[in-house]
Amino acid sequence: AILNGIELFKLSNTDGNLAGPNPTPPAVAAPPSQPPTTSLQNSKAKTICSIIVSGSVMGVLIVFCLVFYFVFRCRRAAKDYGYFCGRSWSWLDSHKAKSTETNAPSLPEELCRHFSIAEIRTATNNFDNENIIGVGGFGKVFVGYIDDGDTVVAIKRLSPGSKQGAHEFKTEIEMLSQLRHLHLVSLIGYCNDEREMILVYNYMINGTLRDHLYETDNDPLTWKQRLRICIGAARGLHYLHTGAKHTIIHRDVKSTNILLDEKWIAKVSDFGLSKMGPTSIPNAAVSTLVKGTWGYLDPEYVRRQQLTEKSDVYSFGVVLLEVLCVRRAVDHAVDEDQANLAHWVKSCI
Repeated sequence: AILNGIELFKLSNTDGNLAGPNPTPPAVAAPPSQPPTTSLQNSKAKTICSIIVSGSVMGVLIVFCLVFYFVFRCRRAAKDYGYFCGRSWSWLDSHKAKSTETNAPSLPEELCRHFSIAEIRTATNNFDNENIIGVGGFGKVFVGYIDDGDTVVAIKRLSPGSKQGAHEFKTEIEMLSQLRHLHLVSLIGYCNDEREMILVYNYMINGTLRDHLYETDNDPLTWKQRLRICIGAARGLHYLHTGAKHTIIHRDVKSTNILLDEKWIAKVSDFGLSKMGPTSIPNAAVSTLVKGTWGYLDPEYVRRQQLTEKSDVYSFGVVLLEVLCVRRAVDHAVDEDQANLAHWVKSCI
């Protein structure tokens, strides 16, 4: 009988034979014991708790840091505001002191009066909202009555949330108290009692140039009126640029800063952002941060931060386009390629 291989190996005598013994199959190892289910669950729970606790601690630290940062910023802003206000008050007080000591005031009473807060409250009926005639970057503008009601004035009061402040307040007083021209608005006086910053001007009964161009119920200006107003405003700017010892750059020429009196004579107003040039030499540049109103800003000034009177000329050019086209300097209600008036006109030429 033919035996299969396994049986042959089993019957073979291994002594002196090349055939080795049949290998003993290895013992099968017992499967590792599984950890108890409850132990694994406890481990996972501890891990989750650790993550939650760590996250909570980090969250509290982040919130604490943010609160600390904002408190620091608020205190710093208040400190800066107080510092600039203090400088403004000390500057004005020094002028009043000089007036008392020398009888030759730096701010003549006939050019720039100091009003008490009581006088201002009386003039505006305690800042009655019914007396508000406009709102600008500095704050609200009230119509008021001074000198026992004989004189109508415009009273501009700094708003707490305004981006302008003591610096613009001081600049306006410095500039307008020393400038007198037919086509510049006249500053009558100021009030800085009780930490207020208030400016008092001649009242312009016909409002701003923009009030008579678009988005208004006023009768449209005739072309003769428009031309006369534009020439008057140009003369006012020319006086700023050439009529003083130092060139004065307005830096915020726009249609809302050209006021109209009862005879429709144009008056350039709002000198809070004005900058004095180094000399009376034309086109002498002043390095300064960009300020003004978008749509009127000279692109060269924006790009190089070099300010000259030509920046006012560019802004006034935009005003002329407003007068001609009867539309905003920037209008987001139209197509994007037409939104900027100056760019749109340039593309049409």
